[in-house]
Amino acid sequence: MAENPRPPATGYPVPPSGAYTNGYPPAVSNTAYTYAAPQYSNYQYHGQLQQQYPRRSTFMRYFLVVVIAFFIITGCIFFIVWLVFRPRIPEFSVQSVKVSNFSVVDTMHVSGTWQVGLLLVNPNKKMKISYGTINAELYYNSEFITLTLIPPLDQDTRNQTALDALFSADNAYVQPRAVSDLNSDRAKGNVAFQIKGEARIRFSSGWWRVRRRELRFWCVDLAVGLSSSSNGTVNLTDGKRNCKVSI
Repeated sequence: MAENPRPPATGYPVPPSGAYTNGYPPAVSNTAYTYAAPQYSNYQYHGQLQQQYPRRSTFMRYFLVVVIAFFIITGCIFFIVWLVFRPRIPEFSVQSVKVSNFSVVDTMHVSGTWQVGLLLVNPNKKMKISYGTINAELYYNSEFITLTLIPPLDQDTRNQTALDALFSADNAYVQPRAVSDLNSDRAKGNVAFQIKGEARIRFSSGWWRVRRRELRFWCVDLAVGLSSSSNGTVNLTDGKRNCKVSI
């Protein structure tokens, strides 16, 4: 009987079919899915944001273009209308001044009545002028004496309107230095007063109206023959006076 040339193998026997390779059963999974979970990516999210940003920026550009175009067109329309109508500043002048019952009460107070005839001229051919309440103030050498209010009025195109402004002072306070200067002027036979006024006005022509503006006027060197001996009514000595007007 021939001997087997290979020595017998030593160690663990070959596991039977179906046995675990490491001797332990596999770990039990808590999930019921038998397939691998998909890998999520933020590529799609960033792609959506990149699509939204260009849309927003495009909308803002169009919006700004529309707004700028609107203001440019509106400004051009108003500029053309302004050139067509060409509003001109109204003209003010003092036609007459009558001073009555004037007296220097003491070194700091004066009394009297001033009746001033004003002429308002609208030089515009196409535009009317609406005046609010006219606030007029009477001065002597920049020293305030009294004031009066002239009611609102409307002036048509190429119109002249005469107004009477009545100023009255009863023991009105005046700086002593101004009273001294006034007495010196009375000794010379002439006293010059000033009138300053302001009002809110508006130009209009049909449907087109300009926003209200502040009008100011100054009427200076209104000299009257007021002497120390005069007790009655005195008038403007050098005729009418044109006033400075600004808006």
